[in-house]
Amino acid sequence: MNCYDYIIADLRLRSDVDLVELGLRGFKPFVATTKSEDADCTISLLESLDAEEYIVKREISSCYVAESDADSRFYSTDKGYLYSMTLRNDIDSPILFHYDHANRHAKTNLSVESCDLSILRFGIWMMFGITLSENRAIAIHSSVIEYHGRGILFLGESGTGKSTHTRLWREGIAGAKLLNDDSPIVRIIDDNVKVFGSPWSGKTPCYKALSYPIAGFCRLSQAPHNEIRRLKGIAAIGALLPSAPPQYAHDEHLQSGILQTLGDILKSTPVYHLACLPNIEAAELSCKTIIGDEELTR
Repeated sequence: MNCYDYIIADLRLRSDVDLVELGLRGFKPFVATTKSEDADCTISLLESLDAEEYIVKREISSCYVAESDADSRFYSTDKGYLYSMTLRNDIDSPILFHYDHANRHAKTNLSVESCDLSILRFGIWMMFGITLSENRAIAIHSSVIEYHGRGILFLGESGTGKSTHTRLWREGIAGAKLLNDDSPIVRIIDDNVKVFGSPWSGKTPCYKALSYPIAGFCRLSQAPHNEIRRLKGIAAIGALLPSAPPQYAHDEHLQSGILQTLGDILKSTPVYHLACLPNIEAAELSCKTIIGDEELTR
């Protein structure tokens, strides 16, 4: 059987089809350059997915996925997790992804011939996210700047201005570069906290197989002024947790892994809150505070 490997956050995702050739161009920078018998997560595209392979235990969460115009539901099963996406123009044909814990293998009833790329992209993100949670890693909804060899993650609700703020960094602070604009991966390896680019970057095509130590996290909110402060304890957890995958929030196993990872991250990584205007002064303030005055250049 053919297999195609991708290295994402130093974890090996294996597919039985070439995801790049299929149309998921964001995976191209992550194509593995070395071979291995083992993979951290595998996914198979099938003509069908036999419902008798698993027993649904309970519904964990449900939401609307605007990117795919689909309603989604997330379940726990006797063997792992089931994710269902139903296109609103095809309510009779749900697309399923089932993750089997025993062999870290995900199956979907999408076939190569009938593949909806937006559904496949999101489904792989959901399945790989389960693997991340078991490897001290989290996909954090944020926009990430790389500056002088370190990563700064800007968090906030949709529409808060994350992409605007990182654009101001790139336009006004020499050397600032975008690493990812939607779903970078934060992982702890040997007690070092790093941010990784990923094949998922929202509406901004920024797919970089790069990683950096993290200088800090910064949660944004709109305000008629620019003001930044450091958060600690429960406030710091409260700033990070809403940016973890919300679909996992009501599953004890997945949420426990996320909370443990966040706690370990906070042992060595600062978290800030920036109330700001959409101007260069806000970017300079966050840079001076998180990175330091001596490294700020125009």
